[in-house]
Amino acid sequence: MSLNYAILGFLNYSPFTGYDLKKMFDNSVRHFWSADQSQIYRTLAHLTEQGLAEMRVVEQSDRPDRKVYSITPAGREALLNWLASPIPTQEPHSGPLVQVFFAGQLPDEAILAKFEYAAALMREVLARYAQVPARVEEYEALLHSPREAFMWRLTLELGIKEVQAQLEWAESVIARIKNHELPPA
Repeated sequence: MSLNYAILGFLNYSPFTGYDLKKMFDNSVRHFWSADQSQIYRTLAHLTEQGLAEMRVVEQSDRPDRKVYSITPAGREALLNWLASPIPTQEPHSGPLVQVFFAGQLPDEAILAKFEYAAALMREVLARYAQVPARVEEYEALLHSPREAFMWRLTLELGIKEVQAQLEWAESVIARIKNHELPPA
């Protein structure tokens, strides 16, 4: 359901093609919400069927025609109603933590390798997140106010803090394993 509203939120800034929306996702909200091209196109079709978005074909002579989507007044109203509603909460689910929970069955080396790999991935994610502010600046012309850019940056701030906390935890686990604090199997 949130994908619907994420797409409506972007269309509220400007009309976009599905391809352009994919770039918007990758360059702005990927740190907390990813979407693949097929999900975006399915959702655009659904939003169009519901009358929340509309599509127009832009003919091109040197390439295939472009399908450009825009938000409708009903879509804008639905988006604003959703934004005004209480923040949805959800119970956490984590496949990686399920692995950690049962990893006591593995040898120390396998557990250590698992955490070293996770820590390396988190460092890569933090490096990728460090590039997001420059990408947000590219899109600020689309935003209706500096207030919206501020809200975009708040999501990045939380994403960075969450990954930093996970990295700190993983590094502490690695240190404890290397210090032989892991009880024997």
